[in-house]
Amino acid sequence: MNPGDKVENFTLQNQDGKEVSLTDFKTKPVVLFFYPRADTPGCTIESCGFRDAFEKFQKQGIVVLGISRDTVKDQKKFKDKYDLPYDLLADSDMELINRYDLVKPKNMYGKLVKGVKRTTYLIGPDTGKGQRLLHVFEEVKPEGHAEEVLALLKAHAKK
Repeated sequence: MNPGDKVENFTLQNQDGKEVSLTDFKTKPVVLFFYPRADTPGCTIESCGFRDAFEKFQKQGIVVLGISRDTVKDQKKFKDKYDLPYDLLADSDMELINRYDLVKPKNMYGKLVKGVKRTTYLIGPDTGKGQRLLHVFEEVKPEGHAEEVLALLKAHAKK
């Protein structure tokens, strides 16, 4: 997927088992951040960064959604443990993760394993031609990522 491409709708369950679709937010910009596993060090840093900046996202009318291959139950536990104010979507069948081609070889402790690549997609509101991809962050570092996303969205809004 490249910037400008139409983003296909999807539906996943959130941490409460409620179905959430991308088109539920078609009038707003959406931040979709994919993370490897709930309650692991990097994912906690990244998720808490979005939590800490959440009010700024809300003031801009931006929706934040976290997605991993964890179960609904694991997402609920993670959300409650760190008081995350946004929905965490469970993609335990990896339907969306595979659609976005996010399973990549990773080096863990010197061993090559396959895992979900930490990636963030910024999706614009539907202006009559569907929800379009604005930007992809592919080499995400958990520290400071939420602020990086916010800065890009602010710059994009000024265009």
